Amino acid sequence: MWTLSGFADEITADLQTQCEVLNSLGIDHIELRSAWDTNVLDLDDDRLDAAARILASHQIRMSSVGSPIGKIAITEDFEPHLARFERALHVARVLNAPYIRLFSFFIPKGEEPGRHRDEVLRRMAALAAAAKGHDVLLLHENEKDIYGDNPMRCLDIVESVGSPQLRLIWDPANFVQCGVRPFTDGYPLLRPYLDYLHVKDAVMATGAVVPAGEGDGELSETLRALQADGFDGFFSMEPHLAAAGAMGGFSGADLFTRATRTFTQMLDAQGVTYR
Repeated sequence: MWTLSGFADEITADLQTQCEVLNSLGIDHIELRSAWDTNVLDLDDDRLDAAARILASHQIRMSSVGSPIGKIAITEDFEPHLARFERALHVARVLNAPYIRLFSFFIPKGEEPGRHRDEVLRRMAALAAAAKGHDVLLLHENEKDIYGDNPMRCLDIVESVGSPQLRLIWDPANFVQCGVRPFTDGYPLLRPYLDYLHVKDAVMATGAVVPAGEGDGELSETLRALQADGFDGFFSMEPHLAAAGAMGGFSGADLFTRATRTFTQMLDAQGVTYR
């Protein structure tokens, strides 16, 4: 069974409205990145409790904490960031999230990522160690301009850290924007560590983000392969159709709905059972 989720802050800032739109689309999970124009890790305890009540009232569960952990420069001080990761663990516990999304640090422009490999791995290992004993898995997302922006470096991170709590997100649009053919160049390498997918696509020539199946993200090939090998996990809508930036994106309710319908049509055509 494949399960749909989504970055519902792409719909609106108001969490109540986010949940109403997810309900209308038949989506019963959320990847919570922000609510009320506040990053999920910056919600105080009262707002966190309010979020839990709103999600429960709409029968929506968490698929992942859409945290920004790892979205700082590799040259920035890590210790305050590691302390912030404790908040991510707290949020996951309060909201019963099985996963926390994270990244592998921005590399200074023009510098060879390999120069920073040792520090990246030290930091990723520290995050994995901090998660030990918590009932949560960490998901590294491939992202432009970070160390783990291509399949080989994603593989390097997960295998070098070697933690059973560190797994991978597959974001085809981000791979395309880094000049990678996702399925052709990455799937055989990364499939053993792949737990979770972000649903967005992009055009190789321009980097423009488009609905699933309308770009060069090789979504059809990826979906067929996942279906064939028995994948059972989350597909999180992240359309980025109206705006996209380093810390997130926006679509609005109409474009979010369009992106979701486009993707579910792909699943229906392939005969995939999903919820």
